[in-house]
Amino acid sequence: QVQLVESGGGLVQAGGSLRLSCAASRTIFSFNVMGWYRQAPGKQRELVATIAKGGSTNYADPMKGRFTISRDSAKNTVYLQMNSLKPEDTAVYYCRGTSSLYDYWGQGTQVTVSS
Repeated sequence: QVQLVESGGGLVQAGGSLRLSCAASRTIFSFNVMGWYRQAPGKQRELVATIAKGGSTNYADPMKGRFTISRDSAKNTVYLQMNSLKPEDTAVYYCRGTSSLYDYWGQGTQVTVSS
């Protein structure tokens, strides 16, 4: 069974930084796309950033210039570097891995940005 385990969330002041990690239980190249999504209280889950198998990246507009998605294939881990955090970035952040057949999600990690 494939597992995606997020870590790195926490409480940070506005303007601060956090780096989230998503460790996969198998090679990240078995996924066509890996990405980060977030869900704030009372809101729908939304795209944050994705990275394709070939390395191309995609960001939601509010995250462009502040967030960076990257990967370390040796560690089977995808990262999300978040800079210049804002209170509106407060949410549970989820890792997602999409293969040809299935869609996998992690359990999420809470990020809270105080003003």
